[in-house]
Amino acid sequence: MKKNFQAAYVPIGVGTFHMPSADDQFQKSIAMLRDICADIVVPEEKILNVEALSAYLESLDPDLIILQNLTFANAAYTSEIMHRFRNVPLLLWTLREPVIDGGRLRLNALTGAFSAANTIRQFKAEPFEFVYGSPEEQQVREKAEKMIRAAQVKYAMRSLKVCAIGHTPQGFGFGRALDNDMLETFGVRQDAIEARELIDRAKAYTDEECRSYLEDALQRTVGLNETPERNRLDFARLYKAYEEYVKANGIGAIASRCWPDFFTSFGTPVCAVLAMLNDLGVAAACEADMYGALSMWIGMRLSGKSAFFGDPVSLDEQANTITFWHCGTAACSLARKDTGAVIGEHCNRHIGPTMEFGCEESEHAVVFRIGRNPDGTFRFLIVEGKALDRPKQFFGTSTVIETKAEAEKIIANSVLEGWEPHYAVIYGDCADELEMLAHMFKAEVRRY
Repeated sequence: MKKNFQAAYVPIGVGTFHMPSADDQFQKSIAMLRDICADIVVPEEKILNVEALSAYLESLDPDLIILQNLTFANAAYTSEIMHRFRNVPLLLWTLREPVIDGGRLRLNALTGAFSAANTIRQFKAEPFEFVYGSPEEQQVREKAEKMIRAAQVKYAMRSLKVCAIGHTPQGFGFGRALDNDMLETFGVRQDAIEARELIDRAKAYTDEECRSYLEDALQRTVGLNETPERNRLDFARLYKAYEEYVKANGIGAIASRCWPDFFTSFGTPVCAVLAMLNDLGVAAACEADMYGALSMWIGMRLSGKSAFFGDPVSLDEQANTITFWHCGTAACSLARKDTGAVIGEHCNRHIGPTMEFGCEESEHAVVFRIGRNPDGTFRFLIVEGKALDRPKQFFGTSTVIETKAEAEKIIANSVLEGWEPHYAVIYGDCADELEMLAHMFKAEVRRY
C-alpha cells in the first residue's frame, strides 16, 4: 500500500528551562504548522529527553522533518534523529528568545541550534534548511510553507513516470537521460517508445475517432480552421495517439522527438500536440529533452500552472531582459489574452499547426533548468524575474523575462559554465522551493 506524504514536527528541549515559555511556543508552533499542513504529525507533549524522542521517532515514517529547538538540547537528541533519518529532508527551526529583561535565559534555543547543526553536518551529505524566529513571525511561516511544498514535490517524484518518445536529434545529446540516473538521483521512472510507434497509431485512426480531439483543440485555439484540412486532421490523430498513450501508461512528463520525423514521416508537426498536453498538465518538452521535461514538471507542480519551454534567443542589456522562444509548443493557457492561443505554421518547414503567440505577463517568473556537470553530477539553474507584457517576438511562441539580476551577466556566466540551451520558464514565485529541492537532491545551485 502506498504511504501518504508525511511531515513530522520534532520539538526537542530540556525540562530545566522555563517551561511556561516553552509550552506557549509549543502550542503556537503546532497551530501554525497545522494551518499550513493539516495532517502534519506532532507529538502529544514536548519532547524533553532522549527516551521520549526515541519512542516518538518509532512512530514516524517521515518525508520531511521539522526539527525545532524548543529550548537548548544537547547533541544526543539530534544524533538519535540522524541515526534513523539522515536521508530525510530537514528544516532546523530555532525559536527566538521570548524575553530579554536582564533576568533568566528562558529557552537558550539558539545555542541548541548550533549543537544540532554541528551534529547534522556529521551525518548529512546534503545541505539542510534553517529558520530562526517565533511561530507568529511571517518569515518563519513562509519558510515552513516553502519547505513543505518542496518536500511534497520530492515525494511526488517517487511515483512520477516520464517517457522519452524517440531519440534526441544529432547534436542534442544534452537532453538525453539514462534510466538509472533518473531513478537513482530523482526517484523518477523512465519509459521509452519510438516516435514511429505513435505515428503508426495515429495513422490508423479514422477521422471520426479523432473528432472529439479536434473539437477540443478548436475550443482552446484561434485559427485552427485555417490550417489545411489534411494537417488539421492529422494533428487530431497525433493528439489522440499521444493523449491516450500518456493516460494509459500513467505518464506525467514526456520528452518527444519532433523534427525531422514528424515532417518527413507524417507530414504534420507534433508541436501543437505538445501544447495541448502542457495545457492538460502533462509536462511536454520537444527535441526529446528529458531534463527539460523534468524541469517543466517540477515548475508545474510548484506553480499550479503550465510552464513554458524554450531557448534563450535574445538579450537586451538596456532593458535587462532575456527572450525565450521555441517553434510553437507553449500551452494555450499561457497565451496573451488579447490574441489567445493563435495557430500558425512551423517557421522553418512551413507546415502547421504550431502555436504562434506571445505569452502573458506575470509579476513573478523563474527560469529553471536541471543541468548536468561534465562529471555526471546535477546542477540547478534558478533565475528570478518577471514575464513582461510583450507581443510575439518571432514566429513560434515567446516570453520576455526581465531578470532581477543583471541579464548580461546571467547570459555570460551561463555560456561560460556550459549550461544547456533549453529552459523552463515557471509562472510563479518558487525560487526558494527550487533551491530547497536542489539541496535535497545534492545538486549544485546557481541562483540569480
